[in-house]
Amino acid sequence: MKKLLSAKYSAGSVSAAMLLIRLGAGILMMWHGYDKLIHFSTYQDQFINFLGLGKTLSLALVVFAEFFCSLFLMLGLFTRLATIPLIITMCVVLFKINHGEVFGKAESVPLFLICFLTLLIIGPGRVSVDSLIGK
Repeated sequence: MKKLLSAKYSAGSVSAAMLLIRLGAGILMMWHGYDKLIHFSTYQDQFINFLGLGKTLSLALVVFAEFFCSLFLMLGLFTRLATIPLIITMCVVLFKINHGEVFGKAESVPLFLICFLTLLIIGPGRVSVDSLIGK
């Protein structure tokens, strides 16, 4: 019981927590990206035209972020760089699509945003490709 109430932590527990966040957020976000990837032509007509880039390019950037950056995130490869497109995507969804709504149906977006910001700040942890190659 004393250990449960302790504020002390080890480097191994931090690395395990970072692995859990990377895998959890990566798998869940990759599912969104995979759906957009395999149904690209369906989403293309109904997607938003963000910053005047065009619907096709906007969708392609979201697929890159949600699918490919999530894959990098799960592997722990270029982790901090991979979180940047994911953070941008979540900010666009939060403020442009959901109009800043953080509760109810839209509450998953700020949760993803918090996970990606945490990974950007702390990094991938020891159980990652980045750690293995010495980044």
